[in-house]
Amino acid sequence: MRAIMPESSFIHRFIPATEKTDLTLLLLHGTGGNETDLLDLGRAIHPTAALLSPRGKVLENGMPRFFRRLAEGVFDLDDLKFRANELADFVVTATSQYNLNAEHVVAVGFSNGANVAAAMTLLRPSVLRGAVLLRAMVPFEPESLVDLSGRSVLISSGREDPIVPKDQPQTLAVMFRSAHADVTLKWQDAGHNLTRQDLDDAHQWLTRTAPL
Repeated sequence: MRAIMPESSFIHRFIPATEKTDLTLLLLHGTGGNETDLLDLGRAIHPTAALLSPRGKVLENGMPRFFRRLAEGVFDLDDLKFRANELADFVVTATSQYNLNAEHVVAVGFSNGANVAAAMTLLRPSVLRGAVLLRAMVPFEPESLVDLSGRSVLISSGREDPIVPKDQPQTLAVMFRSAHADVTLKWQDAGHNLTRQDLDDAHQWLTRTAPL
């Protein structure tokens, strides 16, 4: 189902759960992707969950993103925070529109999508039960941490990633743990690209932490 909701919402795809389940995966693409990019990935890591996949609204040289950046790895923090809150509002509206369980939404983000998912977790923790962050960086350093007790995060990073500095995944993991989230950090023998092991690890993590 391809749809756009009124006002300032997002072009998106919604695929209902294939069986009875409370879980919805919020699929967040990387730079240059769109609302279809991660549908197969979402189904691969969880065969029955509902899939909600918005398209980023910011364009960089014609390529969709979820927030502006000033240079590679340098984020426009004001825009990042605005867009993360806008995306959180979209999720709240979508869960009502599609009659989803708002308590069981897990973000699955790649690269730019992972960074906005991390920002959403820090800014609007009530919207997400957890997050799978594939090739994520620290989105920003909050003045104070929210309480993420009861939230779970998987960070999956590439040992040879030329885009994400090597200290970033560990720093992000420490930040979430300091906020009392349950954090799993996985290192893959890969660069910025995703591998089959990323999908297998995400599937196993979801099986342990999310409702079937």
